[in-house]
Amino acid sequence: MKEQKTQRVSTEEAIKRNQDKLLRIAVAIMNEKAEAEDAVHDAFIKLIEKQPDFESEEHLTAWLVRVTVNICKNRLHSHWWRKTVPLLESFPAQNEYQSEIMETVQSLPAKYRIVIHLFYYEGYSTKEIAEITEQSDAAVRKQLTRARGMLKKFLLEDDVNYERL
Repeated sequence: MKEQKTQRVSTEEAIKRNQDKLLRIAVAIMNEKAEAEDAVHDAFIKLIEKQPDFESEEHLTAWLVRVTVNICKNRLHSHWWRKTVPLLESFPAQNEYQSEIMETVQSLPAKYRIVIHLFYYEGYSTKEIAEITEQSDAAVRKQLTRARGMLKKFLLEDDVNYERL
């Protein structure tokens, strides 16, 4: 039987390498920076508590992304969660058109914000998103299609020239 090599990355190094990415993902899901920071903090606590071995740094990152997404989804479904105004300063826009797009993305339901962010901002494939969100690849593709449709509809209603983006 072939032994699998595992790598140990220090917790401090894992935090340094992944904190920005996880925070962007969490803000995209939670729509509130303070809640997103708490979710990322909880993900790192899970890493410290479990101290799992990983095959690679990519495996570590994938594990942290999945844990962060799950924590955010759990918080959104909890009874005490309340709707808040999104904090878009976490996503600086280069122009007014990008700002309009970000506001529209943030107005989508969480399940669509998750897939849009992971696909367009983090560069994950639909297969990877399916693994992270524990859905089928077809479900992720369907959510992306619906989210794009919603974005297009919102932007056309607001008369935004989205082709200039």
